[in-house]
Parts: sequence; structure tokens; C-alpha cells
Amino acid sequence: MRPDPKKLRSLTKTVVLSYDDQELWSKRRDALKVDLPSGQFLAPKVIAGLFRLAEIFLLALAGFINLLRYPGVSSVENPWAYVVIIGTVSLGVPILMQGSGTYSLAALLNPFRHLARLIGTWSLVFCVVALLLFALKTGADVSRAWFSTWALSGLMLFIAGRFLFAAVMRHLNQNGAFNRRAVLVGGGPHAESVVATLENSYDTGVSLVGIFDDRNDDRSPDETRGMKKLGTIPDLIDFVRSTRVDTLIITFPVTAEDRLMAILHQLWILPVDIRLSAQGQKLRYRPRAYSYIGNLALLDLFDRPLGDWGPLFKSIEDKVIATLALVLLSPVFAAVALAVKLDSKGPVFFRQKRYGFNNELIEVYKFRSMFADKSDADARKLVTKGDARVTRVGHFIRKTSLDELPQLFNVLRGELSLVGPRPHATQASAAGSLYESVVDGYFARHKVKPGMTGWAQINGWRGETDTEAKIERRVEHDLYYIENWSLTFDLYILARTPLALLKTESAY
Repeated sequence: MRPDPKKLRSLTKTVVLSYDDQELWSKRRDALKVDLPSGQFLAPKVIAGLFRLAEIFLLALAGFINLLRYPGVSSVENPWAYVVIIGTVSLGVPILMQGSGTYSLAALLNPFRHLARLIGTWSLVFCVVALLLFALKTGADVSRAWFSTWALSGLMLFIAGRFLFAAVMRHLNQNGAFNRRAVLVGGGPHAESVVATLENSYDTGVSLVGIFDDRNDDRSPDETRGMKKLGTIPDLIDFVRSTRVDTLIITFPVTAEDRLMAILHQLWILPVDIRLSAQGQKLRYRPRAYSYIGNLALLDLFDRPLGDWGPLFKSIEDKVIATLALVLLSPVFAAVALAVKLDSKGPVFFRQKRYGFNNELIEVYKFRSMFADKSDADARKLVTKGDARVTRVGHFIRKTSLDELPQLFNVLRGELSLVGPRPHATQASAAGSLYESVVDGYFARHKVKPGMTGWAQINGWRGETDTEAKIERRVEHDLYYIENWSLTFDLYILARTPLALLKTESAY
């Protein structure tokens, strides 16, 4: 049921957006009394994963603290036996917990409902370890007093940790700060059924924001079970650009194929999960074809790029490597800054508005490569070979991409990534036409943070875009990167970037 992105790309109409949308939607939300939860969404898998790591650490810590408190610790003949036992229990409990489903967000938020399972899993692990010690005839090397004390104190710590975590999360999530924000696409009876199902579900982890629908007749009223209709499908695109939305739930039946495709043609460029409600469908798929929000069965059409852990891993990658690069390249920074200052009058750095993640405008830093009075902040005119606007030092640093080094500060600020589609200026053009009017689905490249280097650049698509074909190839490579992202892919691109910079034929 997953549409082919390439097919959608060929059919999608270009959507040119206004950047006054933040103020527009702020006023409209006030008028419609739409209350949006605040805070950054963390995927349930990330929350559960981080808690699992914390639990492993606490269980191991409890084991070693009990060992240090054990009166006979100084006379322990085989300390490695204790290390192995502590490691086995600390890893074994979370593994069995994962298998029993007690790391789901609902289980973490409601430990009382799963108390018997928690105690049973803990007891099972200790029983298995005790049997192994007996079977391997190593029980004489391990203190039974220590083992029993750890079993009891560790269980109390284990249960207390679960209840404390649930209390803290519930307090922090009172206003839905950690919930996914979901928008319904399509109103009427189908939307009413979806809202009712979610209202009758337990701990969905989702906050419904509103409904968007192009229809303005009885099939789609202004309000459905308390959910207000906020606008049309084009309005939804602006809304997602200006407001954090995590999931779009399309409520139209799967039989409305033409209608679904028309909607997806417009929405696939957005950096959100797109799901199709299977509520009330007569056509049934195999159980594993569905995902669920509460009791609502969904068909996954598009996933946001990078997945659950991807944004966290990519952020760590960016911060660590960018910091090391700034330290190692500080002499180069100083040399380029001095050369720019001595070569021509004006500031050392040049700042330019460019498209960032989700079409946000960001201010990108560069070493100034043009004469101060001839700078083109909007990049309305492409830099060409022998361009008289470029200084002597500017020609060199543009060819070698040294002018891009200050963008490491953008990476540390979280506006750029080390690897991703290159950020383009707002008025950048190919053969006299704006990029977004040349390439269908152009804005889909903004589903991730832009990068200092990218898949397009190491494949030769950097520099001047004097023909439409050049920007088309660049966007194709950008979308391939987004659809196939991985940490190893990022590291491969970073490793190849220095070699790619040696090819300066199109860099002016």
C-alpha cells in the first residue's frame, strides 16, 4: 500500500510557500481556539530505549553496591564470578522485559497494570541464574547472602524506578508535550469514526490538532466530535511548515483511490509520517500490514526521514565531528579570515538567507568571497567563471570550498547537518527559473536538515547550475540520500568529500 515516491515526484505540482505563515497561523489558531501542546516530540522507541539503558545501569549499580556492602567482600576469591552474574542479570532482565512487552510506552506509563509481569520476569532471571550456578558447580564461589540481598533490594529498586519514571513522564506530559501531534486529513463520518476510536483508546501518545479538508459541504462539517476543521489541503501544507506536526492520518476510504493519490501528490513532500486509516474498511490485509495508534488500525504510506533513532544519532554525529573539525581546522580558519580581510574591504563573514529543514529560513555563514558592495544576498545572479564580483581570495576559497567552513557553526547551532542536501538561497535559479519551478517535488529535499556536503556534491553535482538538467540531477541525488539515509552512508559521504573537492571544474 506504499505509493512509489518516484511516481509521486513525477506527478506532484510545485507548491510555492509564503514565509509569513507563522504569524498567519498564530492569529488563526487564536481565532479558532486551537490549543497545541508544546515541546519536542520524542519517539516512543527512543524513550523506551533510553530508559532501558538507564535500567541496565541501575541494576548493575545495585549489584555492585550490595557487593561492596557485603562483609566478606575483601576475602572474595573469584571476583569475576560476581561481575559475570551482575552482567547476566542486568542484561537478562531488560531482554526478557522487551520480549514480554513491558517496554512499550503504555507499559512504562502504567507500571501498576504490569506489576505481576515485572515481578515474575525479575524472579525468573534470578531463578535461572541460581540454577546455572548449581548446574555448573560454581555456587561455592558466590555468597548466597549477597545474592539474596541483591535479589530483594534490586527488585525494590527496579519497581520503584518504574513508578518514579511513570510519575515524572505523566507530570511532564500533562499538556501533551511528548505526544505526537496528529492532523486528520478528511472530515465527515470517517473522521468521526477515527476520533471516536482514539478517544476510546488507552494512552495513545497522540494529540489530535484538527481536521483539514477541501470539501465545504455537509460531507465535511466545520466541527467533528470537538475537532475543528482548520482549512483546506493547501492550508495544511502551510500549517505543517509553520507548526510542529508529526503525523497525518488520512481518513478517506482506500476505495477512493483518485482522491487519495491527489492528496498524496501534495503532501508527500512534508517531513511527517503519513498514515491511512483502516477504520471500517471491508478489505482486510495481513495483521503485520497494520500499525496502530491505540485501537486505530493504520496503513503506513510514508515515514518521516531518519526514523525514530536517526535524528538523535545524526545530532550526536554532527556535534562531535563539527567540534573536532573546528579544533583541528582553527589554523585554516585564521589564515582564511586574515586573507579575506587583507584582500578587500568589508567584513570577514557573509551571511545569507537559505532554505532549511521544513522550508524554514535560516541564516548561513560563509567567508566573504565577493566585494562587499557587490554581494548578492539573495543569489539572484549565479556566479560564473571569471565573475568580476568575486575577489582574488574569493576565487580560491570558492574553488576549494573553504568559504563554506564557517557553516560548522551552523551545524553546532542545529541549523545544518554535516551531510544532507545543500541549502539553497531563496532566489537561486537554473537557466533563469527558480529551482522550485524547475523541479517537481523540489521541496521534498527539505524533509531533513540541509548539509555542508551531500550525496549530490560527491557525485559531481556542485557549483554552477546554468541548466535545468543540473538542478534536476542534484535534487534526484538529494532525494535518494533522504530515502536511503544511514550513519554509515553519512560517514561514507564525509570520507569522499575531500576527494570530490579536488574536482573544481564547475566551482566558481
